[in-house]
Amino acid sequence: MADRKLQSVRTLFVEKVSKEMINQLLDSLLEDGVLNDGEKDSIIEENNTKNDKARAFIDAVRRKGAESSRKMIAHIQKKDPTLYSELGLSDIEPAQTNAQFPVGRVSSTKSFSIEEFWRSKQNDPDVYKVTKTSYRNRVALLITNITFSNASWNRNGAEVDHKNMERQLSSLGYEVVTYTNLTGEEINKAFIRFAKHEKLSKTDSVVVVVMSHGKLGVVLGVNHSDMDCDGFPINNIYTHLGSENCSALLDKPKIIIIQACRGGMGGSVFVSDDVSQPVGEQGWDEDSIRSVHKEKDFISLLSCTPDTVSYRHREQGSLLIQYFVDQCNSSANQDHIQELFRKVMQCFEKLKLQEKRQMATIDRSTLLKHFYFFPGL
Repeated sequence: MADRKLQSVRTLFVEKVSKEMINQLLDSLLEDGVLNDGEKDSIIEENNTKNDKARAFIDAVRRKGAESSRKMIAHIQKKDPTLYSELGLSDIEPAQTNAQFPVGRVSSTKSFSIEEFWRSKQNDPDVYKVTKTSYRNRVALLITNITFSNASWNRNGAEVDHKNMERQLSSLGYEVVTYTNLTGEEINKAFIRFAKHEKLSKTDSVVVVVMSHGKLGVVLGVNHSDMDCDGFPINNIYTHLGSENCSALLDKPKIIIIQACRGGMGGSVFVSDDVSQPVGEQGWDEDSIRSVHKEKDFISLLSCTPDTVSYRHREQGSLLIQYFVDQCNSSANQDHIQELFRKVMQCFEKLKLQEKRQMATIDRSTLLKHFYFFPGL
């Protein structure tokens, strides 16, 4: 795979690539649609030395998957054959060009641009409507608690999650409203303010990301202690953004991502091969006179199952955010949100951290159609 090849030559690339070549490659990959303006500017402006720019550059492309990596390799071959030879990249298959990618999973020589893929979905009754106007009015909410009043609770590595998620949401077309280090009450107020955001009536969707410590049903605020619970009930998200309190988001996808523990138990258990499943009740009794569904068009991805913990690396950030960013970079141009979340869960299924286990969970999904990000539209 081309992305693995880039990983294998990363150190040599950082050492040998020139600053001029970095700029040329950035321009070419921007034209191809591999990178957007924000990503290009971030690589240039947030890294002071040539080597730091080279590391950020190759990592950004590699995380976008094999096709993006092949495009970068093809440009290296064309622009600097000497560097191409020194890196030993000749065994990589040619890349597709002009920001094209295969649609679906059927083997085919036909390829489509993002624009064509978007057009192919415009009249599909099973796909949420996205227009170029609604794309330009996308807005997201990002709340990250990093520093707590009790320093022993500080979430080392969470600043990496915050930065990575802000970049990812921006690359998907969202204006990101950000907060850090909030109490439970402040988180609640942030949601109330967000529910009144002027762009909500014009957007096609919202993404909400909340990252902190947590327990079952609650995200913890920065003043939480063993003696005093400072928390934000997760159920409030659905209340504030639901049909009753936020009519601007009626019939629009509301994507919720929560990185927080949901208890203190580990996520592994010994099981036998004989597992019986309980049978649920078949009846329901409650009548309703509401004209719209109180909770609809939501989908949530939680970092772990009920009562269990989730893991965060002190330097690389949490597993959930790493996996979500990776899947967006490699598949958001062709997969709907349910499929992206399923792929994130697959990453956890393959995870092995000694005896540690964690499984992300899709929760309270009331999406009635497929939603595509159409990145770069």
